[in-house]
Amino acid sequence: MNEFDSSKSMSQLPWFALQVRSRREAMVANHLEGQGFDCFLPLYKSTRRWSDRLKEVEQPLFPGYLFCRLNLSNRGPVLMTPGVQQIVGFGRTPVPVEERELESIRQVLSSGLPSLPWPYMHIGERVRVNYGSLVNLEGILVNFKGSNRVVLSVTLLQRSVALEIDLAWLSAIPQASTAASSRVLGRQATTIAVVGG
Repeated sequence: MNEFDSSKSMSQLPWFALQVRSRREAMVANHLEGQGFDCFLPLYKSTRRWSDRLKEVEQPLFPGYLFCRLNLSNRGPVLMTPGVQQIVGFGRTPVPVEERELESIRQVLSSGLPSLPWPYMHIGERVRVNYGSLVNLEGILVNFKGSNRVVLSVTLLQRSVALEIDLAWLSAIPQASTAASSRVLGRQATTIAVVGG
């Protein structure tokens, strides 16, 4: 098999996320690429302040992770690479990353628009408002016609009021505090649901 055939077959392999030692992402990616693996380490630029100056540095968009095309039947060399902790999956079963999700990330990075890591929030998750006059209000993240809104509901009346809000103002509430906050909200007539696009 010539080099062209080898690279063609490599591009047909699925992408997997590798969990690696923090701050070792670039070193691991270089090591794997040196072994012939196709790696993708998305980076973003951030400004760091030192006592005497500001400096722009590149950092991993997903700290502690990088992506690698590989054949699972030949995963030994990947797992033996210094800094690699595991192939991400469910339980002990590695699961490929959706190709279109990685293409979206590549597209964002090539656009030149500023990007940065962001906490993952999913529909149905409890969230808290962190800024503005609604600070500390809690609710459920839901999708409603592509716009972000906080829905305030009066349970007793079964009526709601919606107002727009920026998703950047929200953060996910850890599972442990969700039960406590639902007990508190359960005693009140007013609850909120956060509507996201």
